[in-house]
Amino acid sequence: MEVFGAPELKRESEVDASGNLSLPLVGTIVAGGRTPREVGDAIAAQLRGRYIRDPQVTVNIKKANPQTFSVDGAVREPGVYPVIGRMTLQQAIASAKGADSELANLNNVVVFRTVNNQRMAALFSLKEIRAGRLNDPQIYGNDVIVVGENATRRFFRDLSRFPALGSFVPFIL
Repeated sequence: MEVFGAPELKRESEVDASGNLSLPLVGTIVAGGRTPREVGDAIAAQLRGRYIRDPQVTVNIKKANPQTFSVDGAVREPGVYPVIGRMTLQQAIASAKGADSELANLNNVVVFRTVNNQRMAALFSLKEIRAGRLNDPQIYGNDVIVVGENATRRFFRDLSRFPALGSFVPFIL
């Protein structure tokens, strides 16, 4: 970032996993999903009047890191997927080909995220989101999504693998 006429404000900064950029005198600016010009305009708005009369800010991208998230648990294709634009939890689950209809507990979806170097987690109900009763949260780079399993369904699925009803076989936990 450069501010015309103020070389002391020139900075190289990284956008954090939540898509935010923190700068002295400016504070935190949302950079994720914005063009360099839009970020420059937001920085200029924070500087205008308080520190510089009419700031002209230029923002250049030095290195672009592809943002990815992980999906695990009761989904059809667990894995690491790219964040495309402003992605929501429903879209992230769809990237993993959807929840496993036999095993998924749609009321037990956890999103793990690092915020200010602290590991955080939030529990969501995909059922409530799909019904429109809860907002569909945004997914950011480095998020880890775990779709919980329905223990009863898993038990009966695993039970069906026993050779025959009424026959005792070794059972190891």
